[in-house]
Amino acid sequence: MPTNFTVVPVEDGDASGSGAAEGTGRPTLGNIFREEEEEPEPAAQSGDGSPMENSPFLPSDPDLEDFYDGKNMALFEEEIDSNPMVSSLLNHLANYTNLTQGVIEHEEAEYEDGVRRVTVTGPQMGTFIGVYLPCMQNILGVILFLRLTWIVGTAGILGSFAIVFMCCACTMLTAISMSAIATNGVVPAGGSYYMISRSLGPEFGGAVGLCFYLGTTFAGSMYILGTIEILLTYIIPTAVVFEAERKKDETMAFHNNMRVYGTCCLLLMALVVFVGVKYVNKLALVFLTCVVLSIMAIYAGVIRTVIEPPDFPVCMLGNRSLENHGLEKCMKTEVVKNMTRATELWVVFCNSTLLNVTCDKYFELNNVTVIQAVPGLLSGVIYDNLWGDYGPAGMMVEKKNSLSIPSPDGSQDLSTPYVFNDITTYFTLLVGIYFPSVTGIMAGSNRSGDLKDAQRSIPVGTILAIATTSLIYMSCVVLFGACIEGVVLRDKFGDSVQKNIVIGTLAWPSPWVIVIGSFFSCCGAGLQSLTGAPRLLQAIARDGIIPFLQVFGHGKSNGEPTWALLLTVGICEIGILIASLDAVAPILSMFFLMCYLFVNLACAVQTLLRTPNWRPRFKFYHWTLSFLGMSLCVSLMFISSWYYALVAMTIAGCIYKYIEYRGAEKEWGDGIRGLSLNAARYALIRLEESPPHTKNWRPQLLVLCKLDADLGVKHPRLLSLTTQLKAGKGLTIVSSVLEGTYMTRGGEAKTGEQKLKAAMTAERTKGFSHVVVSSNLRDGFSLLIQSAGLGGMKHNAVLMAWPAGWRHSQDSYPFKNFIETVRETTSAHQALLVAKNIDHFPGNQERLKEGTIDVWWIVHDGGLLMLLPFLLRQHKVWRKCKMRIFTVAQLDDNSIQMKKDLQMFLYHLRLDAEVEVVEMNERDISAFTYEKTLVMEQRSQMLKQMQLSRTEREREAQLIHDRNTASHAAASDKAAPSTPERVHMTWTRDKLISERARQREGGMGVKDIFNMRPQWENLNRSNVRRMHTAVRLNEAVVKKSKNSQLVLLNMPGPPKNKEGDDNYMEFLEVLMEGLDRVLLVRGGGREVITIYS
Repeated sequence: MPTNFTVVPVEDGDASGSGAAEGTGRPTLGNIFREEEEEPEPAAQSGDGSPMENSPFLPSDPDLEDFYDGKNMALFEEEIDSNPMVSSLLNHLANYTNLTQGVIEHEEAEYEDGVRRVTVTGPQMGTFIGVYLPCMQNILGVILFLRLTWIVGTAGILGSFAIVFMCCACTMLTAISMSAIATNGVVPAGGSYYMISRSLGPEFGGAVGLCFYLGTTFAGSMYILGTIEILLTYIIPTAVVFEAERKKDETMAFHNNMRVYGTCCLLLMALVVFVGVKYVNKLALVFLTCVVLSIMAIYAGVIRTVIEPPDFPVCMLGNRSLENHGLEKCMKTEVVKNMTRATELWVVFCNSTLLNVTCDKYFELNNVTVIQAVPGLLSGVIYDNLWGDYGPAGMMVEKKNSLSIPSPDGSQDLSTPYVFNDITTYFTLLVGIYFPSVTGIMAGSNRSGDLKDAQRSIPVGTILAIATTSLIYMSCVVLFGACIEGVVLRDKFGDSVQKNIVIGTLAWPSPWVIVIGSFFSCCGAGLQSLTGAPRLLQAIARDGIIPFLQVFGHGKSNGEPTWALLLTVGICEIGILIASLDAVAPILSMFFLMCYLFVNLACAVQTLLRTPNWRPRFKFYHWTLSFLGMSLCVSLMFISSWYYALVAMTIAGCIYKYIEYRGAEKEWGDGIRGLSLNAARYALIRLEESPPHTKNWRPQLLVLCKLDADLGVKHPRLLSLTTQLKAGKGLTIVSSVLEGTYMTRGGEAKTGEQKLKAAMTAERTKGFSHVVVSSNLRDGFSLLIQSAGLGGMKHNAVLMAWPAGWRHSQDSYPFKNFIETVRETTSAHQALLVAKNIDHFPGNQERLKEGTIDVWWIVHDGGLLMLLPFLLRQHKVWRKCKMRIFTVAQLDDNSIQMKKDLQMFLYHLRLDAEVEVVEMNERDISAFTYEKTLVMEQRSQMLKQMQLSRTEREREAQLIHDRNTASHAAASDKAAPSTPERVHMTWTRDKLISERARQREGGMGVKDIFNMRPQWENLNRSNVRRMHTAVRLNEAVVKKSKNSQLVLLNMPGPPKNKEGDDNYMEFLEVLMEGLDRVLLVRGGGREVITIYS
């Protein structure tokens, strides 16, 4: 629905009618974009301090006139710095020009005053000149003139019609999809590559772009081979370099001639392209005229056959067609002056001019007849040509429904002048050979930069061109079958019609119209291919998505793609060395079909995703049509040649993976990203419906990292351990917390995320990075544990490093945060992995050649202790390490039976591990244990006395301040000469301790806690028992696993009473004492491993 706009000018009013200062112009919107050069004077203020206004809108003071100048949009003046005014935006859009890449000749550059100026003419072409005619020229070409008659004769009218219909339907559906993409916004020059890459992303764009480039390059080979075939077969057949001495060597000699002349023609065309594209563009109209005249000659010839069929006799022996290379008389013998003499045919088949010699049996048994090659539209030959006639290579071309006496020996002598099949024919081969004749539908989109209105011209011109050419091809199939004899249609090179091009026998006024027209048509199409392919490669190289192609983005000083042209010539030479048009055609069919496949895919993806930016002006499309086009493309690929199809898909797949692995990261808002988002949303919703089964459980890690002062990762080996544990599978969220507010540290948080991502890339950790800013670290970690992840894709385990320096910290925050993290993971039913000496863990490049991973299974935690070593051993770092499982037996346990049961359990779990039961008998608590407990409690008591609460600090500070103030007042009353003691309000723990010591005057000093010797029986019994367990277990672990590569231990739970937090840290320290690499494991409260399949 069109929208009408009315532009209303807005003028600044004037308080007094002409109150503007002299020389000051009327304010305009352009003033908004200029910074004020003079600071305004302060406004007059009222008695309450607020600015005083004489007028509610405009100032009356002339000095303030400039300050208010151009302030119509003052409310938005801060946004204008980053967001343009609508008037400015519309001005930029109005002046936008869309120029083609590399097509404008750079030789028109002028140098004035040392500055290079390029004169560029704006796009002026309409639908007919810019899209319709180029598509017609590219679609109609070599296959129509050289192979369509042979396809009709071999496949029959019905089979050929099916082939043409499938291929034309494929291109029509692709054109509909392409029209939708091309009208969804401005399409810069670049054609199909631009549309696919911006719709499906750089990976698909690069892969399909290169496939399209290869297809265009091999199309150049096909056109050059067609040009040489016309030249050597129909124009100058005597200009051969290699001649065959025997008939069976003719094919090899013909291919060698094609290679020699094809190479020369390729070099000549490359030279023309190198000199300048303008010569190719000037000749384009000539080539198109040749095509149009040739087609008109064909239809004129069909009409002429109704009135008077042309005279092209075909010599037949029995039902077999014979070659007619200058054959004067089609008869066995002739009567000259009442004497019977042998003819050329007699000499060929009898090897003698004598009439009484033994000749070829088939020649003796069958008569020689003459038929017309073009019996005419009303002859009824259409019924004979309805069905196909396929056969192997070397099979003679025979007339169907014609009687003949077969030879008794059934031999086929290739030296006889019969017309033979040069290749084995079958339906799928003909599909591959014919499909290049419908390519070229991208010619209009490739010229999008030269069109007046590309969004209107591309759909209309392309669809009309396809409809026109489809009508031409289908009518030609029917007319060829209705006018030309079947044996002549199957004669690929016109041997039976005196080496005339078969389609030329139907043309009026002369076959030379077709010969000359097809020759120039092939030349023009070859030049167009050699012109377009290098520029397509240059566009891909300049996008920078494929690193090794960047050299081809450069060229001559005028921008011509010289290096790309050289590569194109080299690849084109490969097709010419194949030397067979029938062998090259299926190759380029694969690449074009691959390109059309992804055009349809791009349209279907965008349509199904319904992205807000998908608003094509072309409305006659639907996702079902795009999927039908995709299916047809895939079907035609495998119908034509299944092995070529696999090769083309492999090439595209390799390029895709290469770009994904090594290519530059581009964000083009492609549909694949949108498809991934939709798929992720669907999968997340499905995952949230039910919790994962035990068989699907794997650690989804939330890795809590520390950042240093430079926002770098403090322990990068934590990421290495994550990679080794995950091997790229499952969810990994690497996160950290910054203390402060997001308003002040938001930029640091983004920098931290980038450095986290860089560290993850260096350690090959696949996952997500996230940095949050919180008022304190404790709340930040709590926030991450609660909210990290999305839907069903949430973490189920937390990995963090052991706070190694907690004993030497000035405050208790490090281990308090650690213990609170342990409590929260337990409350959230999440597993917890704590790595001690994380910096000693192996990196991803190291290989542990021997050693063991020891698991100390004290309590059942759902099987996580046994699953983790299995996952680690999947990585190449730990692959050669053996797994050992230790468990502890008490006095009343049967250690032998425990070992058997554990071995059977591991067998059912399919885990290979050595099992050992460690017996820990009851014994008295050692003096060492009491000493450890005593030191622990003394340290705890000291910390409690030193770590006063904030309220107590403030209260005592105020008390000291009051005392000092009172003493100062008393001294002033006595007029003492001494100056009062100055009070420092900055309070520290050291000042508090020194102040207490000074006030107590030494007599009330605090006892030295570490010199106290309390009785052991005064110790907390619970602490003694816990310390006893830690000491005994540590002794056993050190004895068995001191030299192991990694020790996994059950992590005891924190005390419910928070007063025992510091004791809990001591217990863990004692438990891990003397061990290098330790991984404390605490289960999440659910089974993670099962014996069932």
